[in-house]
Amino acid sequence: MSENIFRWDYRVGYADCTVGNHVYHSRYLDLLERARGEFFRHIGKPLAVLQQEGTGFPVLECHLKYHAPARYDDLLTIEVSVTAAKGVRLNFRQRILAQSAQCLVEGVTLHVCTSIEGKPKRLPRELVNLLGPHLLPVDSDCCG
Repeated sequence: MSENIFRWDYRVGYADCTVGNHVYHSRYLDLLERARGEFFRHIGKPLAVLQQEGTGFPVLECHLKYHAPARYDDLLTIEVSVTAAKGVRLNFRQRILAQSAQCLVEGVTLHVCTSIEGKPKRLPRELVNLLGPHLLPVDSDCCG
């Protein structure tokens, strides 16, 4: 299953943290978003190119489950996998891991494929083919 998972490393910056020296809870959503952007770049279809082609992926829902805090200067690995890529749906499962491989945060984001004007549309066939190798089995969602 690990071949389905894209991994991106991120070092926690001072601006990510609270006075208590842990990553502020909403900053994890920013990290997941950045990792998804790197994922699209990795599969050869950067989000900027998709936008130029008239396609966007607004978030419909997101779920986060916090296990432990990340702190300033921690090196994190963010894993990205696709749990659905069919019709107008594009869903992701992500995990943020410490260097020790401890899972700090699990996340699920549910997206709809739209035109730039915001009208739902089917996922482009080329994109579905690029996403295929990263598709996880149906029962692999987290945060349930």
